[in-house]
Amino acid sequence: MPKPFQQLAKKYVLLKKGWSPQQNLFYGFFTYIILGFILLSLPWFQKESATLLDHLFIATSAVSTTGLVTVSIFDTYNFFGQFIIMTLIQLGGIGYLTFTTFMLLSTTRRITLWHKKVLSAEFTLPKTIRIRDFIKSVILFTLIMEFIGAILFFIAFKGKGMPVWDTIWSSIFHSVSTFCTAGFSLFNNSFIDYADDHFITFIISMLAICGSMGFIVITDFGLWVKQKSHRLSFTTKIILWGFLILLTFGTIFFYFFEPSIAALSGSSRFLASFFQTMTAMTTVGFNTVDFGLFSQAMMLVCIFLMYIGASPSGTAGGIKITTLTAVFAILKSQLKGRKNITFLGRIIPYERLYVATSAFIFYTIIILIGTFLITITNDFKFENILFEVASALGTVGISTGITGDINVFGKLVIIMLMFIGRLGVLTFGLAIWSKTNQEENLNVLKEDIAV
Repeated sequence: MPKPFQQLAKKYVLLKKGWSPQQNLFYGFFTYIILGFILLSLPWFQKESATLLDHLFIATSAVSTTGLVTVSIFDTYNFFGQFIIMTLIQLGGIGYLTFTTFMLLSTTRRITLWHKKVLSAEFTLPKTIRIRDFIKSVILFTLIMEFIGAILFFIAFKGKGMPVWDTIWSSIFHSVSTFCTAGFSLFNNSFIDYADDHFITFIISMLAICGSMGFIVITDFGLWVKQKSHRLSFTTKIILWGFLILLTFGTIFFYFFEPSIAALSGSSRFLASFFQTMTAMTTVGFNTVDFGLFSQAMMLVCIFLMYIGASPSGTAGGIKITTLTAVFAILKSQLKGRKNITFLGRIIPYERLYVATSAFIFYTIIILIGTFLITITNDFKFENILFEVASALGTVGISTGITGDINVFGKLVIIMLMFIGRLGVLTFGLAIWSKTNQEENLNVLKEDIAV
């Protein structure tokens, strides 16, 4: 490498080390988006032209694994453009530095302190799981599940009479998109044409649930199988029970109270209810019914499920089940007059409670601001705008059909929301406002406040 490039590389490394872990994540994902935007803007990767804003929107949606689109992926981009989008989805799904850290562990068997700090900022882990074991689980489990998914999709699509090459490419693309809960599809109407295909519905559900349940659960179960002395963490138990409860209640609500689903009969009705609940919770973004036809009550239920999401340190968005659990534990303990915050007989550490309440408040504020900004500049129904904002910030990707018709300012707001959703609201806030090595100011007055 020429000396000027060596010097530039050294300066860049020093610059990154001077940033906080949150700032490294911010600029890392931002770099992915800009590179993807530049590549997608090149005419060699396009079937038909689109605006620069559309290319930026698609690149952001892919890196954030959201799935909201302003143009058709299949009609706008050729195979190479679609491959770039799939690569962006994969990078966004497994996380910043995850693959490079895995390569370091595979070659040197050790990672630097800088890598540990950045990864610890991106992935919230219980103390029972080491970052080394976690990274290995992320890469290996991702490759295994996407390989299995591609094979199953190939069997399903081949049975539909697709040409061989289209079947192979569609299988790989949709497997990556589904496991990373990205919601990108090469079909212009998502999977509505396959609403009654139980096999395809099963494949999507399996991959999306495995990805959204989070790598904490996978790592925990892997250690439990290998080490008899290892016990499943409290975090894993909360995620599993919380996911099951929300999935059950969501399915029941859609089954009995959504008119467009109630019009279906037999197993199709249950399958549609389960799938729409699953797609909102896992933030996979695929749909088998038109969300634009949903009643206001069921749109509210869907917004709530997107707001919550699934598991931390996984491919899903939202505030996460663990955050909801912590906030609920605070409320329950306060109503019962308890000094310690407990859940299922366990005391939750105060540092986790601070993080949970901060994320809960900040996430809600961002949704309100995003909804307000789009509402004052666009003429759509309020519930449709709120739905779109919740889908963008939760990196879900389902829409009532207004995405392509939102004006330029509104699309820029959606782009920002998707980016914040992928980073995490607290990571975004810390990257923007916190200062590295800032000491806490202890010379402040202590005052009371009536609440």
